[in-house]
Amino acid sequence: MRVALFLTCVNDTLYPDTGRAVVRLLKRLGVDVDFPLAQTCCGQAHYNTGYRHETEPLARHFADVFGQYDAIVTPSGSCAAMVRELYPRLGERARAEGRGEALADVLAPVVPKTYELTEFLVDVLGVTDVGAAYPHKVTYHPTCHGLRSLGLGDRPRRLLEEVRGLELVELPGADECCGFGGTFAVKNAGVSAAMGADKIRNAESTGAEVLCAADNSCLMHLGGTMSRAGSVVRPVHIAEILASTEEEPAR
Repeated sequence: MRVALFLTCVNDTLYPDTGRAVVRLLKRLGVDVDFPLAQTCCGQAHYNTGYRHETEPLARHFADVFGQYDAIVTPSGSCAAMVRELYPRLGERARAEGRGEALADVLAPVVPKTYELTEFLVDVLGVTDVGAAYPHKVTYHPTCHGLRSLGLGDRPRRLLEEVRGLELVELPGADECCGFGGTFAVKNAGVSAAMGADKIRNAESTGAEVLCAADNSCLMHLGGTMSRAGSVVRPVHIAEILASTEEEPAR
């Protein structure tokens, strides 16, 4: 199996350690991972802001870069959802506008083989115990795209439950949005901040040391909220927890 890591813009710019954690984790599980240097943005921010036509070249480029691989793995539920849920819509809209099948044909091959990290581990590799160790009290926030678009269900929790030393505690209101939503946080800053504050209060009520999620964009929003509030809870991507071992512990 030829597997490629799609790191995403947010991780490449702000959270490169998450990408390194994915590579360490997959290599430990016997997977050879390529990192195509030509990768760029999947177009999610453009599409969600209404720039559908401007998204199309980015989607074509994604298909060109990743089309040769058997699986495309990303530590981002929102970017995985962009490819799986919205790339087909780009093709459908191009067809409806009389521009033919070309865009749909280009994008179709990458749609079914793009996986968020936890579903790749559970569904493709068939593992829940990845050999991780992380002696901390953790609560898990299921992000909106993972929960509603990808239907990740209990996959992340099943992986966390197998991590040695990890105490997993339930997050009240777990299925409520954190308030980030990409440009939503800019256009509706007051509402976004209030939703983030609610999420942090719920996380603090668990007594957890770590708030874990599968999307760094949400953790960025929540981490900023925690920092300003002086919270003792830390945001940590699930990839970094799963990559942690007794020999190479994550913080």
